[in-house]
Amino acid sequence: MTALARRNDAVLVRSATTAHRELWHDSVRIRQEWLDVALSTQPADRATAERCVTAIYARISRPRPRFEWVDSPAKALPLVAGWPTLDDLYRWIRDPLPPGRPPLASDLAAVTAGLRAALSAGVSHADPELTPARQPGKKQEHWPDLPPLDALARGVPLPVVLHQSVRGSLHRSLGKGFRHPVRAALAADLPVCWYGQQDACWIGYYDTLQRLGLATFSAGITDHFGQWTDLARSCGWWWPGEGVCVLSDRPATVRVTPMPGTWHDEVTVSAITYRDGWQI
Repeated sequence: MTALARRNDAVLVRSATTAHRELWHDSVRIRQEWLDVALSTQPADRATAERCVTAIYARISRPRPRFEWVDSPAKALPLVAGWPTLDDLYRWIRDPLPPGRPPLASDLAAVTAGLRAALSAGVSHADPELTPARQPGKKQEHWPDLPPLDALARGVPLPVVLHQSVRGSLHRSLGKGFRHPVRAALAADLPVCWYGQQDACWIGYYDTLQRLGLATFSAGITDHFGQWTDLARSCGWWWPGEGVCVLSDRPATVRVTPMPGTWHDEVTVSAITYRDGWQI
């Protein structure tokens, strides 16, 4: 390779790295939008939430349910007692299948999984969400989790950095930081629910890729995804049942502290108080 060719290659590498840094900076802004959604203490937008749930029910051939609103997940427990748990849903993917019709939550889980697979298929690169990226070479080691700009400078692919700094960051903040302590304070065999604003973990990730121009979805998938994004922006946890859906309002107050030893602005929720006074 001539000296001129080497210089040209170096310019291309620097240009690519600069473009990747700009995309990463944009992703941080979008990630913060979704973290704000997930930690919002605004009253639920009940009309939007009910519209979205009705549309999601229609996708599994169910009519509009009756809506029961509660001020906290704790207040939902008496209303959802006896509804399917995660163990119940697992029985519907094993042999032999239980008799009768699958519960609504099982159908909803299948449709949601299909949506997430379709979103992944629309990503312009191999999506680390479904196929964990590994370094080239015989060992096929995982890429290290480094400070994002250091990672890009050291050649970690942009898709890996975005997955770590958006999907991974939101999961750590909202999974470990929020959902886990709330679930631990509720019943051990909590019926299956979806997390509303805390579903920002996966919703925010694919929204980020789409807004950065790194994912393209069909009109049908965009419409379906839009129902979930609007729902996440509208309410707290929700329990889908036959003929009735129980939804929780968002918390009244949420206090967070930075999560130590992390690179992507993760937070730990130190206190949560719901509108009925129930608190963690």
